[in-house]
Amino acid sequence: MSGHTSTHRAPAQDDLEWRGDTPTSRRFADPYYSPLDGLAEARHVFLEGADLTARMAAAPGGLHVAELGFGVGLNLLAAWRLHLRAGKGTLRFTSFEAHPLPAEVMARAHARWPELADLSRALCAAWRPEGEAVRAALPGLALEVRLGDARALVPRAGFEADVWFLDGFAPARNPQMWEPALMRAVFEACRPGGAAVTYSAAGAVRRALAAAGFEVRKRPGFARKREMLVALKPPAGAPQR
Repeated sequence: MSGHTSTHRAPAQDDLEWRGDTPTSRRFADPYYSPLDGLAEARHVFLEGADLTARMAAAPGGLHVAELGFGVGLNLLAAWRLHLRAGKGTLRFTSFEAHPLPAEVMARAHARWPELADLSRALCAAWRPEGEAVRAALPGLALEVRLGDARALVPRAGFEADVWFLDGFAPARNPQMWEPALMRAVFEACRPGGAAVTYSAAGAVRRALAAAGFEVRKRPGFARKREMLVALKPPAGAPQR
C-alpha cells in the first residue's frame, strides 16, 4: 500500500518506521502491506481477485496491469512471478507513486520471502527513482512507475489497462487516493471487460467505483479483513449506466 498524493515529493524513508519486519508509514499510521503476510495478501487480493491467471492465459501478447500505490513493489513482484510461470508475451506494469522508497528499503521488505529473491534483486538493481518515472525492461516485464500525484497523472495515463490494483493507504487515512474523480479516471483507463481490485471494502470506495461505471462485487477479504472489492468494467457494447 502507498500513494501519498502531495505534490511535493519528500523522501519516503523519512516517513517510514519498521514494526518488526513490516514497513509502516508514520504519516498515515498504516503498514505498506499486511503484517501477517504481505505476499499472501497480494496473491489473494490482487492476483486472485482479478483472476489474473486466466487473464494472462487469454492475452497472448501479454497483460497490462496498472496500479495506484507502488509502495515496496510487492504486488509487482507477485504479478511478475505469476507471469513468468503462467503468462505469455511481456507483462506491462504501470504504477503511480508520489513518494518512491529507496531500493534498500524495498530489498529489506522483500527479504521475508525467499522465493522472491531473484526478482527482488533484478528490480532493486534497476530502481532509479529520479525525474518523472522509473522505467525498466526486465525478463518478461516492461515496468513503468510514474512519480507524482495520481490525481493529476491518471487522467493523462494514455492507456487502457487490463487490470488495476488499487492499493493506496487506508481510505480513512488517505482519502485523496480514493476520490470519486480519481476512480472515474481509473475507469476511463481500464479496458472494457477489465477489472479494478482492492483490499478495501469501505462504503465510500464502493460508491465511488460504482459511480464511475464499474460493476462492484464484494469478495471475502484477506485474513482478518472480512471483505474486499472487485470492480468490473462492462464489456464493449454493454449498456452503460
